[in-house]
Amino acid sequence: MTDLRSPDAAPPGEDESARLRELVQRIRAGTTELARVHAGLIRHRAAVMQIAMEQVTRSPSRSARERELPVRSVALDIAAATQTHDLTVQKELGEAHTLIEKFAATVDALESGRIGMRHTQAILDTGAVIDDDDTRRGWEQVVLTRAERDSPGRTRAFARELAESVQPVGMTARHARAAEERGVSVRDLADGMAELSVILPATVAYGIRDRLRRQAAAIRAACTVTDVSDTPQPSSASGGPLLAADPADTAEVSPAGGTTHADAPSGVAAPSTLDGTAGDTAGDTAGGAADTRAVRDERTLAQIGADLCADLLLTGAPTIDPTDDATCPGGLGAIRGQVQITVPVLTLLGRTDVGAALAGRSPIDPCTARWLAARAPGWDRVMCDPVAGTVLEVDRYSPTAAQRRYLAARDQHCRAPGCRAPLTRCQIDHNHEAQDGGATTLSNLAHLCVRHHTLKTETAWTVSQQPDGTLRFTSPLGQKIEEAPPPRVLFLPDGGDAGHSARSDPPPF
Repeated sequence: MTDLRSPDAAPPGEDESARLRELVQRIRAGTTELARVHAGLIRHRAAVMQIAMEQVTRSPSRSARERELPVRSVALDIAAATQTHDLTVQKELGEAHTLIEKFAATVDALESGRIGMRHTQAILDTGAVIDDDDTRRGWEQVVLTRAERDSPGRTRAFARELAESVQPVGMTARHARAAEERGVSVRDLADGMAELSVILPATVAYGIRDRLRRQAAAIRAACTVTDVSDTPQPSSASGGPLLAADPADTAEVSPAGGTTHADAPSGVAAPSTLDGTAGDTAGDTAGGAADTRAVRDERTLAQIGADLCADLLLTGAPTIDPTDDATCPGGLGAIRGQVQITVPVLTLLGRTDVGAALAGRSPIDPCTARWLAARAPGWDRVMCDPVAGTVLEVDRYSPTAAQRRYLAARDQHCRAPGCRAPLTRCQIDHNHEAQDGGATTLSNLAHLCVRHHTLKTETAWTVSQQPDGTLRFTSPLGQKIEEAPPPRVLFLPDGGDAGHSARSDPPPF
């Protein structure tokens, strides 16, 4: 084939190389500029935090909560202006103040583009434990020299080791201080999953992981499980049956009015011998033989360990239980986890594969939603506007407080700007305070989490409600933020087969 290019034309590879070199230089320049912007934000946030702390200093109250309100208030103001959660903003304000006060050289290096924001975060995280100012400044200079020529991950590892070597405070005292930060948190993931994180002393954490691994290996060594039921169960991606509750257990209804169940987390697979049904099958088949068949456990050790963790946490009782019947009837082992779910009616009927929602936060798979709904003693039926998705009416077959049902269906989570705290952590607030003549009507009630309810009550933040349920927040700085009721996503059939339509037709938006 004849090459029609000019003899003087540069090969395609050379053009690509020149273009790539140009792009790399632009990325480098953009990264430097971004570092400068980040440094500017740190200085602005630190200045805001300084003003708020001065307001705290002037506060006559001795209550720690009341003295923190100026910081909370300005954090919510910034959050509303930047579409961020105010807890995130408050954390950013605190970190910025720490950087300016204790790591000024790091902020200067960031502003000049010698390091990036990830380097800065690594220095803050690893150096904050050094209490002595002179020691910390010397440590910072050594780490900055390393950060200017190495990656954030390597910088973090080096900084941590160096901080340990120069730490003037003994390990016992530092461990006791760090142990005060222990806690449990959940982070939403895609496809109806979530990440459960627990901060514990290292020995306890590694001991838990070791025990789960050895228990998982013991289950794998057994090789078989007993399958005694043909009843469809929600299943994990690995194909195992969903961990089921004891048949004597029943679903409950959360205070927010949502369907709850203690022992059925979505996506947790477990052998069916754990679901309380295997012992009921003896003698069911002809000749008295149990209807069993050997099934190899196809889960990985990691999956078995995760399923064991969920099973133990949801059904086990603590070894030491300080409660008694007066404070907790049945003890801590009788407490069951509560979740609130919203299920589209066609999903409930099995006509579509559209997912349900967990507490207005995270989607869950349809099979788990139907499994939970089948065991619920009562449901809320929510009628929505077919276009806007806003709640029009709520009714219920089992009796409960009508106003609470409506507000739970409408609000779904805390209505403060940027907050998505679930209803189980919320209180119903009178937008116009009851002691000031506010009526207990739907047009004057909304869910606020404890943090934002306190902020609204104790500071100059005000809230008013419009007829359609939209909340209008006014901050102490005069900023006005409107929060419309969260809409619901609706999937409408086109008149044909609903199941086929949900799978093959484009969504109606």
